[in-house]
Amino acid sequence: MAALGFLVALEIAARHYGLPGPVTNQAREVIFPPKSGFLLYASMALMMVVLTWRQRLVAAGVAIGIDIVIFSVRWALGIEVTDGHPFGNGALWVILGYAVVAVTRRTGRERLLLLQGVGLAMLLVAGRKTGDTFLLITSKTRPTVLDQYVATADHALGNPSWLVGELVKATGPIGPHVLDLVYIQLPIAAVVVTLYQLRHVAAERRFPDHHLVRTFLVIGLVGPLVYLIFPVVGPVFAYGGGAFGTGGGHWPVAYLWPHTPPPLTAPHSMPFDAITPRNCMPSLHTAWATAIFIHSRKGPRALRFAGAFWLIATLGATLGFGYHYGADLLAGAVFTLTVEAALRSHGRGWDRAGSRLVAHGGAVFTALLLSYRYLPLQMAEHPWIYGPLLLLATASVIHGYVRTTRQWDPKPAPVHRPEPQPEPA
Repeated sequence: MAALGFLVALEIAARHYGLPGPVTNQAREVIFPPKSGFLLYASMALMMVVLTWRQRLVAAGVAIGIDIVIFSVRWALGIEVTDGHPFGNGALWVILGYAVVAVTRRTGRERLLLLQGVGLAMLLVAGRKTGDTFLLITSKTRPTVLDQYVATADHALGNPSWLVGELVKATGPIGPHVLDLVYIQLPIAAVVVTLYQLRHVAAERRFPDHHLVRTFLVIGLVGPLVYLIFPVVGPVFAYGGGAFGTGGGHWPVAYLWPHTPPPLTAPHSMPFDAITPRNCMPSLHTAWATAIFIHSRKGPRALRFAGAFWLIATLGATLGFGYHYGADLLAGAVFTLTVEAALRSHGRGWDRAGSRLVAHGGAVFTALLLSYRYLPLQMAEHPWIYGPLLLLATASVIHGYVRTTRQWDPKPAPVHRPEPQPEPA
């Protein structure tokens, strides 16, 4: 109900600014080409964790068949898909169809389980639409941005966005292409990890107490609220750039990224266009990639390797494309660990260790934002003091999370070794 209320409120807010809201955008994709067909099929895969293998094959076949029919109709009518993907409608139809089946053909526990599967799929889809709408709202409601403050504070970290931007540019077309693929398909990586976590749902007929989608959704709901408190557009927009075909048009304070770090001057808030999202502080791509990394740690070796790769590549993309400053990444990592600790504490019952970890993470996150806003010049003038302090503060949250969650994890049962028996004479 809370998620539904949030969607309705966001729809009303979007309409106030003359924009279609998340509900409208999702309803359009029943017929019109979806923005991401891959995401819709990934969402359908999440729903299918509650189905038997036979039902999964039938659902996948029906989705593909519907997409073929819709594609054929568009082709016959000469309708060219210029925005979005020419597939994915079938997956959405199947998800909605199973919602109808749950209400009309299931009862009791089976109805609840199927509705949970449908809800999981729709939450992933709605989360994407909600994020898109919220980004538009940030650009309409925050006419000024604080990029100069974060860019100045980033001197304490060695201006990592400028450094990584030069490195990515030096790799030619291959590096940017790989990083762009990783950056865009982050939800698909989350679905892969979630499918592993939910692999026993069909057999056990219940969902685990905690899984990756819960963390993803809370990050997506809470994180954008900080955008309104600390609006930042990112170095590629605030400082020009254009190394990868992007930039801030006529609005940058100077055309410096990624070749020349910004000068050390007293920062000021500055006006920016009403189009570019103020979506940098904290870096939610870093937050989501960190969540993927955390939840992949208990999987097989291949999944653990993929989680580590996705985290490293996402950090490279956020910095290398100029979408984020280094300060954003530290805030994003601390934010995720705090959210994850709060969710796990809530699920298992709050104790002293969990409460202390969440309070520590919240305090460090708040301290990071306050230091970026009110001490950026001092940080830039004394990088050998403030740079290590920022890293140590982040490391303290990481250390606290690892130490506390190890205490929570169940200990393996000791292997019983039979006592040696004397051989018969």
